[in-house]
Amino acid sequence: MKARNRMILGVVALAVFGGLAFLNFNKTLARYVSFPEARAAAGAVQVSGFPDHQKATFHPDTGEFAFAMDDGEGDVMNVVYRGVKPGNFDQAEKVVVVGKYEGEVLQASQILVKCPSKYDDLSMDDYKDEYEAQHGTPEAEAPAAETDAAPTSGS
Repeated sequence: MKARNRMILGVVALAVFGGLAFLNFNKTLARYVSFPEARAAAGAVQVSGFPDHQKATFHPDTGEFAFAMDDGEGDVMNVVYRGVKPGNFDQAEKVVVVGKYEGEVLQASQILVKCPSKYDDLSMDDYKDEYEAQHGTPEAEAPAAETDAAPTSGS
């Protein structure tokens, strides 16, 4: 086979594999939507909401974790996740759920938990104070500058 034919075959193969990779990558993307949009969507979506911790239950017989979440405007969506409850779910203020709406439930393939941060309500001065309490002040660690010495050149 001539070198030119091999090069053309290589370019065609690369284009085919690149196209297939792109199509499969697009299928894995889930766009952020509102609760009503999630109910109407045909594929996987991401929704964000506030979990109702009192209604969260794990069903060991089916291996499903179920809970309800509110979008902050009064719309409530039931979520079912096949898997164990995320370890920090009980502290979560907000969750992002990736999944597909089927029947009356969002069938979750992934639950992303946003936990409260001890830094949320701190000002920049508070950050600085906390850093200095843990690591010391930068001024205390810096070597003292010599003010009497004149700069020397390496002549």
